[in-house]
Amino acid sequence: MTDHLPSSVLDSRPYRAGWIHFTNVALILDPLTVPENVSVITGVPTQMNAALLSGEVDIANISAVEFIRHADMLAALPDFSVAVLGPVYSVNLFHTCPLAQLRRVALTSQSAMSVALLEVLLQSWGLSPVLERAEGEAEELLAGGYDGVLRIGDDALREWYGVVGPFTEATIVPEIPQAGHGVTVTDLAEEWFRLTGHPFVFAVWAYRKENPPPPELLRAMRRAREYGLGHLAEVSKRHAHKLGLPAHVVQHYLWNFRYHLEAADRLGLGEFADLAVPGHAALTFG
Repeated sequence: MTDHLPSSVLDSRPYRAGWIHFTNVALILDPLTVPENVSVITGVPTQMNAALLSGEVDIANISAVEFIRHADMLAALPDFSVAVLGPVYSVNLFHTCPLAQLRRVALTSQSAMSVALLEVLLQSWGLSPVLERAEGEAEELLAGGYDGVLRIGDDALREWYGVVGPFTEATIVPEIPQAGHGVTVTDLAEEWFRLTGHPFVFAVWAYRKENPPPPELLRAMRRAREYGLGHLAEVSKRHAHKLGLPAHVVQHYLWNFRYHLEAADRLGLGEFADLAVPGHAALTFG
């Protein structure tokens, strides 16, 4: 654990970053050039959550719920987030029956955040289906006996478009269907907005309190974010090719995100913290 290392050792080794490089942070991570004194590893949310908590890395863009659960040891950058106001398109509950009739729901193992959000929403709806860990694509799991499947990230975005698409650049966003092939897609971030009227923060850029990031890394991250936001079409086109999706779909997906952890985002984060982790420690932003 890093908190047991002498300060001389901490000062001499590279600052270690753990990046979750989903498409939703491509605007920041694609153009980011880390300083020479920073090393980087990548992984899925559960891996980077564990790496930060164990001290394997010093900073990571982790699930907000893990930041909340470990607020005693973690602080978050005050101006970085992965948040949305309304639909997110990549945190989806795929289901073949009305929500009120859900009995068995398969959960991804990749994101504690999305599971926590689903649990909050189910409680608000007065529902208590059986939640089970299972891996596979949504339609495959639905065909295998589940009547609901939680999917996240790039896979969920592709599978969402597979259900509701295709649509063109001329399609009016509110008119995008949310069902197809006998499957309905419920966007969990949109349901959070309906419940609270606030943005939902999926991730923050958290660090261990005893080892804040060097200023040069923060400057590099802010420059990268500015560049990425100014080159949205370029980033979207590149990731559309990787995802096998139309560029206009990926561009619509990316311009939907809030990356600055503004006052409204903190309000939504605080409300979620109170619902998902009652009695949590005070959240630190520094």
